[in-house]
Amino acid sequence: MQRRFFAFILTSVLLASLGSLSSTTWAAPPDPCALLTQAQVSEVLGAAAGAGERLATSVCQWSTKAEAGAGSKKVTLTLQNAQAFAAAKTPVPTGTITKTPVSGIGDDAVYGTTKGAATVLTVKKGDAVFVVRVFGFPEDETKAKEKTLALDVLSKL
Repeated sequence: MQRRFFAFILTSVLLASLGSLSSTTWAAPPDPCALLTQAQVSEVLGAAAGAGERLATSVCQWSTKAEAGAGSKKVTLTLQNAQAFAAAKTPVPTGTITKTPVSGIGDDAVYGTTKGAATVLTVKKGDAVFVVRVFGFPEDETKAKEKTLALDVLSKL
């Protein structure tokens, strides 16, 4: 009898935990490729971008054609959950990634910059969390371009 009661309690706790996880994720995840237009991405990249290409259920990428002597410029948009946002805000002890809070974008936002490698913008609005990454530009330009695209995404949420 005690084993059944223990199993019932354990199952109840597990189900309650699973139910609370759904409140920290997208209610019904949108298509990430539908949150930005080809025109919006092209304008930010300063060159014609192709149509968004879904790389995974939660990831979309737009790219320009490589120019002579240069790599392509591209944008990725990744849909995430609240746990990922908490991780994005957590300082990295080794100091390899600098976390910079950003105001005026969603409910909360943070840039994560790996010196000489990449800058990404992670944004939270309600339970929705997404990451915008722009490739092919210096860090200061990247941040401005990511902010522009994040505001475009927020207009559709």
